[in-house]
Amino acid sequence: MKIISIKVTILFLLCFGCKETDNKSRVAHLPYYKDESFTPYWLVPGSDEEKNFHSISNFTTVNQDGDIVNSATFEDKIYVTDFFFTSCPGICPRMTANMKEIQDAFLNEKDLLLLSHSVTPEKDSVSVLKNYAVNKGAIAGKWHLVTGERTTIYRLGREQYFVENDLGTIKDVNDFLHTENFLLIDKNKHIRGIYNGLNRASINQLKIDIQTLLKE
Repeated sequence: MKIISIKVTILFLLCFGCKETDNKSRVAHLPYYKDESFTPYWLVPGSDEEKNFHSISNFTTVNQDGDIVNSATFEDKIYVTDFFFTSCPGICPRMTANMKEIQDAFLNEKDLLLLSHSVTPEKDSVSVLKNYAVNKGAIAGKWHLVTGERTTIYRLGREQYFVENDLGTIKDVNDFLHTENFLLIDKNKHIRGIYNGLNRASINQLKIDIQTLLKE
């Protein structure tokens, strides 16, 4: 009987903080991330530790409609973000198609937005982004494709979102930023997930994690 009791206790401890949700997520809360190692931190939402954890700093960009897109745009919103460029012949079209899939899956979810940063902002003007958005089915107000200062976008990618996987490699604005990663950001601008934007299983996991985050 003592052995059985110990086993039950262990199982309870392993499952503490977890639950079966309608979308098949096994966790009640997603982890938090604060640097390029993407080591998960299991924090309690609303705790002092969470409030002092890494969050995306203020920024200002311009979207495909010529509207200012900044931190306030995502106030009390969850968003998925990535980095691309309109003339990319390789991975970007597949990434964009997968972002559209996310858009369409949560089309009526007002608390979820999408944000795609151009890594060639000097070429991707507002008009270029507008044509690209129309051709790719991006919905204005739901999916922001943005341009702006190159230093701003590259700083966001490398120092705030940590989208590149080159651990320990020092880069500057002259080093091209190119990544297939999508990131999931919560309403308090914390990073809550990183996903391969080209991988079907990863995109499916992103959908599940969005549902989990919407329930927090």
